[in-house]
Amino acid sequence: MDHSSGKLSLRAGHIMEKVSLMKYGLLLFMVQVFACFGCNPPQKDSDVQLSTLLGNANKGDAAAQFNLGVMYDEGDGVPEDDAEAVKWYRKAADQGLAEAQSNLGLMYANGKGVPEDDAEAVKWYREAADQGLAGAQTNLGLMYANGRGGCGG
Repeated sequence: MDHSSGKLSLRAGHIMEKVSLMKYGLLLFMVQVFACFGCNPPQKDSDVQLSTLLGNANKGDAAAQFNLGVMYDEGDGVPEDDAEAVKWYRKAADQGLAEAQSNLGLMYANGKGVPEDDAEAVKWYREAADQGLAGAQTNLGLMYANGRGGCGG
């Protein structure tokens, strides 16, 4: 019996190739089973999470609205869409969520999804800053330091 490493390596490669083909065959079989029974393959976790988040946001959950805003702002799990991000940030901001107020201020300061509007940016930064959100306090200070939105702006 020849146990040279070359033949063992070839044999191992041959076995792995057969295993890969078997996995591929199993995958095709599963797809055909789903098609035959008229059911869809299981949803990805991200699809389920998005669906749940959307449901909660539409019921007025400010945290869910904020998270949707972030997702659309960054294109995380959804197509990047600044106008949609602003829509969800505003819903959460109107309920007093400081993080949403700050992000909405940022959208106005940079003209993302809305026309650039320094006064509106300062308004939202101030709302969040008054609740103690450090990032909003910093952004508000920078707006004033750069003469944007008040104090000689």
